[in-house]
Amino acid sequence: MNDKQITVTSPLLPPLEEFIPYLQDIWGRKWLTNNGYYHQKLEEALCDYLGIKYISLFTNGTLPLITALQALRITGEVITSPYSFVATTHSLWWNGIKPVFVDIDPVTCNIDTNKIEAAITPKTTAIMPVHVYGNPCDMQRIQEIADIYGLKVIYDAAHAFGVTIKGKSVLEAGDMSTLSFHATKVFNTIEGGALVCRDEQTKKRIDYLKNFGFAGETTVVAPGINGKMDEIRSAYGLLNLKQVDKAIDKRRQIANQYREALKDVEGVTFMADIPDIRHNYSYFPIFVDAEKYGVTRDELYFKMQEKNIYGRRYFYPLISTFSTYRGLESARLENLPAATKVADSVICLPMYADLEKNDIKTILNAIIKR
Repeated sequence: MNDKQITVTSPLLPPLEEFIPYLQDIWGRKWLTNNGYYHQKLEEALCDYLGIKYISLFTNGTLPLITALQALRITGEVITSPYSFVATTHSLWWNGIKPVFVDIDPVTCNIDTNKIEAAITPKTTAIMPVHVYGNPCDMQRIQEIADIYGLKVIYDAAHAFGVTIKGKSVLEAGDMSTLSFHATKVFNTIEGGALVCRDEQTKKRIDYLKNFGFAGETTVVAPGINGKMDEIRSAYGLLNLKQVDKAIDKRRQIANQYREALKDVEGVTFMADIPDIRHNYSYFPIFVDAEKYGVTRDELYFKMQEKNIYGRRYFYPLISTFSTYRGLESARLENLPAATKVADSVICLPMYADLEKNDIKTILNAIIKR
């Protein structure tokens, strides 16, 4: 029995000795929030690192989704995926928008673009796809559909920090993309997030919306919210940005170790790297075929827990099965066969930069030798 708990993730932390001078400077400035020095510096640094022009920082990863819908004045119905974290669909509900679920591609786990057009109605105003596990959606096809039907596209890119296709950021697709900087993500600011847009005027509107709608000392232009990132987390993010490439490379090495060890295990499959894509290895999902493997996904999942290995069934259950949404016609399981099958077979294995070799061995033994 392994007494050490091996968690599904562990936060990337900046060196404490480097963080302390930043804190001392913040204390000296006495400016803790409201677009301060480090907030501005982090926005600049992220634009440079991610290869984008406009980004607006938020205090978490859910508010950018909510604000994107507000900024683009989305109403009616929005087509989205049931296979994601609940925040994706919750953002629609908070805006009084009806989510319309579309099944996923069983290989990529992203929204199935062949199913989108059939879900469009006169009330449809946008598509909200998710780059699941950081694997890019079929952005070209999604944009073609959006252009034909006059729809906006907002990408939930919470998993896709730093992901590029032939050197171009996936965040440039669609009308907007959102990011999460939660402690569990590849790049984190403890809690945090961001909204990526295409032009300066839109960024200005986003910045108004995340600051109660203020456009000046006495002018409020919209019913905004308080979504600003503070100086302490902005400084923390600046430091983490310096080490994120090294962390991603370590994740890549771990992913390769998993793949090499599991490639001949009957009934266990996993995703391969996609050509021309710079992956960030944010997750390492395996998919368990109970008939071939000999035990069910849940049996393996709980047996791993008995050995103090805490993977996660990302994403189970489907969003569409939760009480708020299961009454929707698009939430019926017969409409979502691929998503249902994937959700019932997935386990995300522990994945983080400082995952130790002995822990990797323990994880793999639990799966291979079960």
